[in-house]
Amino acid sequence: MYDKLQALEDRFEQLESQISDPEVMADRAKWQQLVKSHSDLAEVVDVFRQYKKAKEDLQENKQMLEDKLEPDFREMVELEIEELTSKIEEQENKLKILLLPKDPNDDKNVIMEIRGGTGGDEAALFAGDLFRMYSRYAEKKGWRTEIIDANETDLGGFKEVTFVIEGKGAFSTLKFESGVHRVQRVPATESGGRIHTSAATVAVLPEAEEVDIDINANDIRIDLFCASGPGGQCVNTTQSAVRITHIPTGTVVSCQDEKSQHKNKDKAMRVLRARLLDKAQDEQQKAIAGARKSMVGSGDRSERIRTYNFPQNRITDHRIGLTLHRLEYVLQGDLDELIDALITTDQAERLKAVEE
Repeated sequence: MYDKLQALEDRFEQLESQISDPEVMADRAKWQQLVKSHSDLAEVVDVFRQYKKAKEDLQENKQMLEDKLEPDFREMVELEIEELTSKIEEQENKLKILLLPKDPNDDKNVIMEIRGGTGGDEAALFAGDLFRMYSRYAEKKGWRTEIIDANETDLGGFKEVTFVIEGKGAFSTLKFESGVHRVQRVPATESGGRIHTSAATVAVLPEAEEVDIDINANDIRIDLFCASGPGGQCVNTTQSAVRITHIPTGTVVSCQDEKSQHKNKDKAMRVLRARLLDKAQDEQQKAIAGARKSMVGSGDRSERIRTYNFPQNRITDHRIGLTLHRLEYVLQGDLDELIDALITTDQAERLKAVEE
């Protein structure tokens, strides 16, 4: 591992020299590519340098113990050796995680699709709760959220809503949110006070660039129609809404959020590219190694991943057996504890697979 880390540090220093070279800076595309490579290596190199420094300090302290020392000073050196040993162990574990193969989609923006499932109006209201939860979480992270398409209900929920989340590390952070989210609560329309169970599905897709997915213009059909509001009433007399059908796969994407037909088309194409990329990558993974398996779940759309129990103020993630009694805070966008636990479990599983 040490040799690999040293090679990465050498490469980092080489890139540092290249990006400050005036000739390289003149080639904007090449310079940006080198800056990204330099940025990608920054964290692992920083931790490696701290690790090397701690190892050097540990060696110096051990050598000091070979000399005759005053009891108080010896005790201080022994304490420092203990702290350095613990620090080195932590840094080694962190370096192992940083060296794990990176998901090529981790740096991409997210296309998120939330749909009300079983439960009618209550499921649609829950879909609205999930949309607001993720929007608030994105806001706390300093990310940008933009609705692409939404089918609202009269009660303020969503039959379905599609939106983009733009920000550094958005996909790497949110990719484990795909699946079925179940809610248990007394609906506002329930006069008898009975607890109902309903569900909503969440799909998290990495946003595809044009270079990731090449869509042939002859493979798509574009239909225009009038935008509609809650309950299906027509809110736009012009045909600004856009429906795009990808004929080879039968994938259909609609967008009516903007008043401009061109903007709706652009947004719909973003979703279409994301869906086609997700489909292509899923098929590739199945062909190479079968369906993905891990403790955090496969992300399969039919998999129940989490339960939100309102009467008990409880949220449970079934994949890792984590239960928190702070549902009201989670729905306000305080998702860090859940997401960090999922990421940590995934890293532990991948480390275990590498070491076996």
